[in-house]
Parts: sequence; C-alpha cells; structure tokens
Amino acid sequence: MSDLYLATQKRLTNLAERLRVNDPLLVNREGFLDDVKMRVAEKIPARPKILKAEYVISELQAASEKQKHHIFIRSVGTVQHVGNGIATLSGLPMVFLEELVTFPNGVQGMVLNLDRKHVDVILLGDDTGIRGGDVAKATGKRLSIPVGLSFLGRMVDPLGRPLDENRTIVPSEYRPVERIAPGVIDRAPVDTPLFTGTKIIDALLPLGRGQRELIVGDRQVGKTTLALDAILSQKGTDVRCVYVSIGQKKTSVLSAIEILKAGGVLNQTILVVSSPDDPPALRYLAPYAGVTMAEFLLDYGMDVLIVYDDLSKHADTYREMSLLLRRPPGREAYPGDIFYLHSRLLERACRLNEAKGGGSITALPIATMQRGNISSYIVTNLISITDGQIVLDADEFNKGNKPAIDIGRSVSRVGSAAQEPAMKSVVKALKLELSQYEEVARFAQFGTEVNEATRKQIERGQRLNALLQQGPNQPVRFEDQVVQFYALTQGFMDEIKPENVHTFADEMVGYLYNHAAQSIDAIKHERSLSDESKADLNQALGAFLDLWDKKEKQKK
Repeated sequence: MSDLYLATQKRLTNLAERLRVNDPLLVNREGFLDDVKMRVAEKIPARPKILKAEYVISELQAASEKQKHHIFIRSVGTVQHVGNGIATLSGLPMVFLEELVTFPNGVQGMVLNLDRKHVDVILLGDDTGIRGGDVAKATGKRLSIPVGLSFLGRMVDPLGRPLDENRTIVPSEYRPVERIAPGVIDRAPVDTPLFTGTKIIDALLPLGRGQRELIVGDRQVGKTTLALDAILSQKGTDVRCVYVSIGQKKTSVLSAIEILKAGGVLNQTILVVSSPDDPPALRYLAPYAGVTMAEFLLDYGMDVLIVYDDLSKHADTYREMSLLLRRPPGREAYPGDIFYLHSRLLERACRLNEAKGGGSITALPIATMQRGNISSYIVTNLISITDGQIVLDADEFNKGNKPAIDIGRSVSRVGSAAQEPAMKSVVKALKLELSQYEEVARFAQFGTEVNEATRKQIERGQRLNALLQQGPNQPVRFEDQVVQFYALTQGFMDEIKPENVHTFADEMVGYLYNHAAQSIDAIKHERSLSDESKADLNQALGAFLDLWDKKEKQKK
C-alpha cells in the first residue's frame, strides 16, 4: 500500500473526527470537502480491492449533515428585593414582557415590568425560600395553562392545578393565558337566546349567546345568586359553564359548589378559584385562565357561559400589584391601563360564525358598587365595555323584592333580537307597564287621590311585580314562564290579589301540565305560541280559574 494512500487515509480519519465533533473552525465545510475530494481523486489511482476515497468522503458528509447542535442562551438575573408577591431582579438583559422566570426554590414568576436597570416579576407561588442574591433564570416561554374537557366538573386554581381532590387532570393541550380576541369577520350576530331562569331577566332583559351582560350592585344584594341561577338553568342543555371566583371567601365558594352540585350542573361546569390568601398574581390571572379554558370549548363549536365573580376585586388586585411595581396611580389610585385590563378580557366573549365552528362565549361579569354609586370608575368602565347591565337596588332588596333588579337603570343592548317568538309575543309591553306603574305608585303612596283607570293600572303593576318575584336558586323553565306571562297579559289574573299571585301561578302551571300538556310541549319544542295552543290554553286557564274561585269561596 502506497505512502500516499496511507497519508490520505490518515487525513480522512482526522477529518471524520473533526466532523464528528462539528469543529467550529470548519466554517465552510462543504468547500473543504470538495477540495479534499478533488485532491484525492487526482493522486489516488482506482483500485478494486481498496475502498475509494470518494465513497469515504460522501459517507462522512452524509453523517455530518445528520449532526444537529443547539445553542441555548439564557438570561440570568439576581434577586435584589422580594416581598408582597413581587420580586425585583437585576440582570436578565434579554428577557421580554410576560416571560416566565424560574427561581432556585422552583417557584416561577412572570415578568410584568421592564426598566433599564431592573426587572419586576410577579410570583406565581409562595415567596418562602427566595432571598436576596439568589440567581433566577429566564425560560424563554410565556405562561400557558392546561385546558381540555377533563376540567369539566373540577375545581382548579388559575394555573390549572386541581383543588378538589388528589386525582390528576389529563389536559388536552396547553394554551397561553393571553390571546387576541376573534376579529369582526370571524363573528356572527348575537341572535340566539340564553335563558337564565330568572323571569324578570328573560322577559325584560333578554340575553343572547355571545353577549356580555354586567351584573352590578351593592354588597349582599344577590349578584352571585343571579349568576348561579343562570348556570343552574343550563341543566339539560348543550351549554357548558365556567365559574371564576376572584378573591371570594372560601365559605362562599363552597356554598356555590353545593348549589351547583344540588342543581345537577356541576359536571358541566369548570370552577376556577383564587382565594384571598393566594398570591396577587393568581388573583390577577384567574379571569384570563377561565376564559382560556372557555375558548378551548369555543373552538370545538360549543356554547359556553362564563361568570366572573367579581371584577371589582380583580381591579383592586391589579391596583395593588401596580402600586408595588411603582407604576404611577391615576383616578382612584388605579393605574392608567385598568380599562385595557378588562376590555381585552371581555372582548374574548363572542359568537363565532359557522365557518369558525359556530360556538359562543357568553360573559356575566359581576361588579360591586358602593352605596348605589353607579358612576364609580370601575363600574363605568365595565358598562362601556359590555352589552348592557343588570342593576340591583339595595332598597328593593331590603324590602323583600327579590331579585331586586332596577328596571329603570337596567338594559340589554341585544334586546328582543335574542328572544324566542313565544316569549316575545307575551311580554311586548310589560317593561313599559312596569315603569309606568313605578312612576304612578310614587304618587299613590302619599295618599294622592287617583281615578279608576289609574287604580287598575296600579293593581295590574302590583300583580306584575309579584309575578316577577322569585326565590333564590329556583330557576323557572322557559315554557313555564311563557304560560305565566300569557295568563297575566290575557287577563286571567285580573281578579287575583297581588299577595296570591305567586301561589296562583305555581298551581296554574301544575294544572296546565295535566290538562294542556300538548300545548306546553309545543311551546317547549317549537318555541312559538300558535293559535291552536292559545285556544287550548284559554280553555284550560278558564277551567283552572273556576276551580280557584271555588276554593277561595270555601276559605271565606
């Protein structure tokens, strides 16, 4: 074997070794191989029993192309100060906003403030074990949470970790908590009803799938009860529900869970809970985590009802964090971007067109007023973002009128566009009648003499007001509401005393299920009130009214 061949073989062995470790000196690797190949071809004669240099080089080139080297460059920073759920770090030169940072004790944080010399991070866990001088590493990732159908019926924290039991949840995928809302082209008009089971809302303030309706009132006036009744009304429907508790007491959360469990809707509801003793970051992320889980169902063409209880506490949490981050305070000490905080959240509630699956997210945000002050900063912000508001009056609540909804200040900007024909035909003028009754009743309570027509108007308003009253956690079915309002508008309750209206309506519905069941089924399935159904109802209502009169005479 010639010395030239041995020398070439040695060069090839060295070349293979350099290619194997991917020597950075070989910058132009392909050109170098071509040069070696050319020189070997010129100096080594072809020998049938000796392996050709061209073959060796081609094999080396193929093997080298399979070599993949990844270089990870991570920013690191040093903890300068930690406390109140906020950590201030120096360093981290290449970190970006909302990037996750890992601390030595395993707790993660999210970058929320960038400055020239320091970075502020909100902690997603307990700050125990984090001290000044600790080194924190940037992950290069944004916060993502697990989502999936397996979360239905479970109670989780804003990071998707189960709180109800030790059984783990197998997610379908992970999604970032921040997401741009669907554009106008991807949306469809809000024209499909979403029934809440509350008569005064379904009749006078109808909601549609994809709508955002604010529930606002003082403390302890029934705001959460209205929202829970809306969830209870979805039993047996195709609507999935998400209940987000933001800083609520644990006793209140447990009470809500028991109500949903007793109502048989817990298995179609996701509960996202952040307690008052949780880090501020979890209370801040709770509504975004809830809508992210709802969007997973939305993308599969499902209809979702989400409740935020409540956004006033969410705004207070963000104010607390912003002041700790040394951001300049504005009106009522809230930061300047508080409007954007809630607008980017509520804009994610929508109804998609058929090309996008036809799903919807209906949002019921709750806000708390102070002594009926509807012009407070956060409340006015939410009113301008949402598609209407349901205002609860503390005085009416204290009088025993429940739900204590103030019709004069409440509005649904979707209106009858999201109302079934059967309901629309029986409640046309009820809101106007109720407003006129309230106006006339103010004069009558001072002893002002009224004529016969005004007296009848007051009595009719009292019956309507009594019919609209409803106990907590007792949603009324759609067909039951229709026949009750039909009986009122057709004069079958004109002789009933206001204090007996509620009992009359309950007994009347039970009678109709036995004697006009076909008409009830027609209303339930066809969602309209035909002439045949009206005739059948008139006959059954007349017979029931006779029985009621006989029973009242026997009492006397």
